[in-house]
Amino acid sequence: MAQVFCLRRTTTVLTTGVTRTETVSGITSLAPAQASPARLLTLVRAHWTIENRLHWVRDVTFDEDRSQVRRGAGPQVMATLRNLAISLLRLAGAPLIAPALRTAGWQGEGTILRLLGIDLTIAAAGL
Repeated sequence: MAQVFCLRRTTTVLTTGVTRTETVSGITSLAPAQASPARLLTLVRAHWTIENRLHWVRDVTFDEDRSQVRRGAGPQVMATLRNLAISLLRLAGAPLIAPALRTAGWQGEGTILRLLGIDLTIAAAGL
């Protein structure tokens, strides 16, 4: 532990206008020379970017928390497949994963194969 920091967050619910303030503490191994307050704030925000763009999507869209795959390498394999699906949809330009996932499901396997870079004409020919 090289530093302890305190971060105060103020959020406002857009629909109701209710404001909430919370204070959180953090610990880092980065010395003050390595991480100024501005740098620490950047690191904390980067963490939440990952949390909001990946983990939240996995938890909500794929309902990962209720998965019953618990043995062996199964959980890691399923997490990898979920990450792959999210990454492919983001690379394809999907701004929102849930509707893009539904659309890909409705359009059949051709959409998924295209996202994987598999040419359907070559696949159909068995090449």
